[in-house]
Amino acid sequence: VQLQACGGGLVQAGGFLRLSCEGSERTFSGYPVGWFRQAPGKEREFVAAIGWSGGSTAYADSVKGRFTISRDNARNAAYLHMNILKPEDTAVYYCAAARARFGVPVTTTAYNYWGQGTQVTVSS
Repeated sequence: VQLQACGGGLVQAGGFLRLSCEGSERTFSGYPVGWFRQAPGKEREFVAAIGWSGGSTAYADSVKGRFTISRDNARNAAYLHMNILKPEDTAVYYCAAARARFGVPVTTTAYNYWGQGTQVTVSS
């Protein structure tokens, strides 16, 4: 499965962005999907994840109440809606898919497929 992430850009603090992740195969719709981010000089960190059906989600404490993850299995796509953006949200954002059908993984090692990343820059 190949993943294509897009939607990043430059936005002012308090603004919003929507990231999209599209999977190349129909099987994408059966996989949990996660969003991770990596800022310069820092390790990649978990942001949000959603189960294959969309019924279960998980969020990092730093984004709870501001970010929402969703998916549209008919379109082989997942989304990350980011509101009230802060400068500390600046990072390259990656989407990932896990072959394990059940659960909502929150660790990088649980994911098998990764997109190329999209840059999000939040100015103060």
